[in-house]
Amino acid sequence: MAEVVLKEVCKNYGKVEAVKNVNLKCEDGQFMCLLGPSGCGKSSTLRMIAGLEQITKGEIYIGDGLVNAIPPKDRNIAMVFETYALYPHLSVYGNIAFPLKIRNFSKSQIDKKVKEVAEMLDMNDFLSKRVRGLGDGQKQRVSIARALVREPEVFLMDEPISHLDAKLRTRMRGELKRLQKETGITCVYVTHDQIEAMALGDKIAVMNFGVLQQVGTPQEVYDHPVTESVAGFIGEPPMNFLDCAVAREKGDLLLLSPSFKIYLPNKIKKTIEQKGVPSEVLMGVRPTDIEVSREKSDPESIRAEVYTIEPRGDGLVLTVKLGKNLVRVECAEEFKSRTGDTIWLNPEKERIHLFDKSTGVSLI
Repeated sequence: MAEVVLKEVCKNYGKVEAVKNVNLKCEDGQFMCLLGPSGCGKSSTLRMIAGLEQITKGEIYIGDGLVNAIPPKDRNIAMVFETYALYPHLSVYGNIAFPLKIRNFSKSQIDKKVKEVAEMLDMNDFLSKRVRGLGDGQKQRVSIARALVREPEVFLMDEPISHLDAKLRTRMRGELKRLQKETGITCVYVTHDQIEAMALGDKIAVMNFGVLQQVGTPQEVYDHPVTESVAGFIGEPPMNFLDCAVAREKGDLLLLSPSFKIYLPNKIKKTIEQKGVPSEVLMGVRPTDIEVSREKSDPESIRAEVYTIEPRGDGLVLTVKLGKNLVRVECAEEFKSRTGDTIWLNPEKERIHLFDKSTGVSLI
């Protein structure tokens, strides 16, 4: 296996800067998820690692070697796409064996390797079947098996399960994670689905507008987003954002809005004061970090009006009116309410996020 390192990697399409000065390290045996919205540059980055796109500037290393000038076939990588690219006239066995046949492996070697991979992916029951008769999940397993049988140093996946139905996608996520841990193969995985990235990745690299915004463990990216765009992309329901003024009152720092007043806890206050107190900020708070009640339980409790109610089975997601703003909060199924009801919100102040209004960069 091998690590993958990108140094100041750029990709331009004419005048369009698709990937801008990306520095990224995927360690040997690590599962790295490249996450971001459509058009953020994640697939272009993956294709440059594979050698399918020529880089405009920068360096890419696989293992100890610079691979900028090395063709894809000589990089010892395997790639799996959303589309299967299988041979419909061949059996499952034939599709998996094909990369070994063209490398002149002996029949006994081919048989051994195919059966090992088939066992790993629980495919023994349909090895003899033609791929045209398989379901979507089975076809994707064949595609993954064909990539694995080559024993590559690096496994590259470009949204391989995004087209599957929800139930099958969940199952395939589990299989991919188990497979990667069993083989110890280095994996770079592209997805636009933050739930998928959180479930699969040892580390997540979040991209937007061609820029690598943040790299960290799923928990680090969720708890400590470094920009507004990362904060808004990670988490379901997404983070709420509200414009606030910052004011002082008898040594305290507080956030002011037409709908509420929040005194900042000492830890956040000290961090803000060290960086310089701005006059305005963008406050972020996750729906899970807001407590709801029917009565005003604290002087800083925020009055809100229920706008919509979304049952989720294990709880409710309420969208509430806060002046001119709409805010989403999560609460227990037992919290019975109707549209138009008045409720009270109590944000968990230690979990508040503050961002610079002009740059979107985190202030804490």
